[in-house]
Amino acid sequence: MHNSARMKLFDVYSLYNIVPIRARGSWLWDDKDERYLDLYGGHAVISIGHCHPHYVKALTDQLNKIGFYSNSVKNPLQIKLSELLGHVSGYDTYQLFLCNSGAEANENALKLASFFTGRRKVIAFRNSFHGRTSGAVAATDNPKIVAPFNTGHDIQFLPLNDESALSEALDRNVASIIIEGIQGVGGVQLPDHSFLKFIEKKCAENGSLLILDEIQSGYGRTGKFFAHQHAGIRPHLITMAKGMGNGFPIGGVMIHPDIKPRSGMLGTTFGGNYLASAAGMAVLEVIEQESLLNNASKIGTYIIDQLRGVSGINEVRGKGLMIGIDLPDGFDTDP
Repeated sequence: MHNSARMKLFDVYSLYNIVPIRARGSWLWDDKDERYLDLYGGHAVISIGHCHPHYVKALTDQLNKIGFYSNSVKNPLQIKLSELLGHVSGYDTYQLFLCNSGAEANENALKLASFFTGRRKVIAFRNSFHGRTSGAVAATDNPKIVAPFNTGHDIQFLPLNDESALSEALDRNVASIIIEGIQGVGGVQLPDHSFLKFIEKKCAENGSLLILDEIQSGYGRTGKFFAHQHAGIRPHLITMAKGMGNGFPIGGVMIHPDIKPRSGMLGTTFGGNYLASAAGMAVLEVIEQESLLNNASKIGTYIIDQLRGVSGINEVRGKGLMIGIDLPDGFDTDP
């Protein structure tokens, strides 16, 4: 007997009324052949432009060899990716754990900090967003997306850039402090350079680990590879995803050399698979070959200067191409 019912998508997204069909560089075309200049990049996922020829060739060539295999065998592409990432980012001495998404990256960073310190408490910041898995969403300052199941974590939220509040909250139970290089979902709010340096100092004194969430603010968007590099600090753990694969699902944690691995400590079936590693290497190669860090700094400075001259915009803030503005009351920004 034929059932006329059809499975539906689980309706949890507010969607723009656009159906992209094709894209190239910074341009999108929809199903009506309308062309858009893409300043959005899908939550900063597109780091080197749509359908970059070097990127397309790298994935096509790899797919014609082998696309996927689990992390039960040696994958030399992971080693090549880690070496290239260390070189381009300036973190050659760090270690790399590969996974599939930003939420996974933060989940594993929080777990590593707890393993290393033997503690469980986490300090996070107001308006933060770190993902939707159990620990990551618990460290996200949005009660609407935190289920009762996720509320068992020991998380304390503090105001951003408040040194006194941090000093008061930091005790010997704190495993880690997690902070975004620039808050993305929270409205492009920037941690002060002095505040980041203060956190680094207090973590060293207290034996806590500093986790820098660079999932939205990393991969060159601010004119440096990571946003925190503007402050001249070196965190214990750095999380990445989004622009890391130019849209291909990949995430990672860069890990301080003092944190030693042991067998079974972390795990993922397909994290850093052949195709993901090929995508990750292609992105880094384009960033380096086309001097995209300098380009982001130059173009970002120009855009910010121009926006500051626009009547009606209350505030412009950001670094490079990660830019936020405050609009007049009543301005509708919903899709």
